[in-house]
Amino acid sequence: MTKFKRNLAIVGIAVIAILSAALSANAEPFVYVPMGGDGKINVIDTATDKIVSTFEGLEAVHGLAGTPDGQFLIAGSFTERSIGETPSKPTGVTEDEHAAHHKIPEAKSQKSDAVSISTVSVVRVDSGKIVRAIDVPGAVHHVTVSTDGQYAVVVRPNENEISVIDLKSFDVVGNIATGELPNYSVFSPDDTRLFVSNAGDNTISVINAGTWTLETTIDVGASPEHIVLSNDGKILYVNNVDDGSVSVVDTESKQTVKTIKVASTLHGIDLSEDGTALFVAARDDDKLAKINLSSGLVQTVTLAPSPYHVAAITGTRKIYVSSSDEDKIWAISQQDLGVLRQILIGGKGHQIDGVKVPHQPLIPY
Repeated sequence: MTKFKRNLAIVGIAVIAILSAALSANAEPFVYVPMGGDGKINVIDTATDKIVSTFEGLEAVHGLAGTPDGQFLIAGSFTERSIGETPSKPTGVTEDEHAAHHKIPEAKSQKSDAVSISTVSVVRVDSGKIVRAIDVPGAVHHVTVSTDGQYAVVVRPNENEISVIDLKSFDVVGNIATGELPNYSVFSPDDTRLFVSNAGDNTISVINAGTWTLETTIDVGASPEHIVLSNDGKILYVNNVDDGSVSVVDTESKQTVKTIKVASTLHGIDLSEDGTALFVAARDDDKLAKINLSSGLVQTVTLAPSPYHVAAITGTRKIYVSSSDEDKIWAISQQDLGVLRQILIGGKGHQIDGVKVPHQPLIPY
């Protein structure tokens, strides 16, 4: 190869790399919708708001969270089985792979008294393939992943516990007692603390994520379920389902500093991309509420029937809201609450998450 051709090839590779990075940076995120008893995850392209793929073989998948690198989904199952009993083998997985992927839950810290187990699956977003299955005590409701991607936490309401999974080793490194009926959890931005809502005793558990021990509890409203942290981690917003209010919790003083009355019965909650507004699903009122956090002004849009899970997807300026009574998701404008599309999903959508398209470098030839 001449020097000129070699230099031209190097320039060509550099241009390809730049174009690839630009395309990846501008690519629209995908929305992942766990379908509960249907045993699958629907994948929605936010550029078109159409289902572009379906990941199968995930029994009773309710909880779902993506890893920060955009490579994997952590999916929890609400189906329990006896300890020692192996679940059904997913299609396309060999018997050896199936056996190797399952790890018996032997926590290195507190052991659970649960008499049954369920499966947490690690799923590749580029193929939908289950690459690891980790067994945890009891049934999994919701899932969260630390901001550094090291840990996944699954809430297990039947045992009043959470389980902590190290995503590097795929070991269950802790089973930690919370309050009654833990429902949702979220890490602080620096991953030093974990906040867990306890629907059964109207509290938030504050857990030290360095030692995986309970630090304190915070009193909130009736039946707290879904929660979300402000971008700076200083405020925790808590949906109190049974009294139709949102508790505003100061995470430094660990006190409820304000209560916002929204509607009769609530469910999902999330923040706008810029952190200035809160979106709340008023389930029994068939409405989605937008609360301006500086002015307190509340704007609503009718979504019937029964708006359920809520996810504001970064990079889209849209909110995705599932219905608990019909097989659909609404795509909503974050700015004016305009209904952009209704997406038929063939079942009930649970913990919705959005993941940026992973960077796939082009291979020059």
